[in-house]
Amino acid sequence: MTSHASLIELGLVVLGGAVGSLGRAAVSAALAAPTDGRGLPFATLLVNVTGAFALGLLVEVIAHRSDPARRRIRLLLGTGLLGGFTTYSLLAGELAESLLAGRYALAAVYAAATLLGGALASWLGLLAGRGIAQAGARDAQGAGPQGAGPHR
Repeated sequence: MTSHASLIELGLVVLGGAVGSLGRAAVSAALAAPTDGRGLPFATLLVNVTGAFALGLLVEVIAHRSDPARRRIRLLLGTGLLGGFTTYSLLAGELAESLLAGRYALAAVYAAATLLGGALASWLGLLAGRGIAQAGARDAQGAGPQGAGPHR
């Protein structure tokens, strides 16, 4: 990989990360996340579970692409956008705040909801991506010689 290509790929990660971080900040602002360890941080839970779904979807959809743009799509959308949108550090901080406030049950529910919800969302994203990839493959097989679609 040339240094020019490396700079382009780094730029894609930076661009995606900035957009993803702005999206996470917008969700947090819209849902007014608690900052005292007293309530369930729905905003962080929402972005992490939604991000897990989107990453599962992305991984499955681009796994079936063979073009050279696949790496750049993964860097822009996976590493950048979804990496900036989801947040392990905020999750860890919110869990610590709950624990320090003596809200052990809340911390356990939050941790379990994040881990189990994220795992389920990733799996559903993979299934959805598989469906999209299979539909695309069926459409490609049904295309005529000029890509005009099946003849009737």
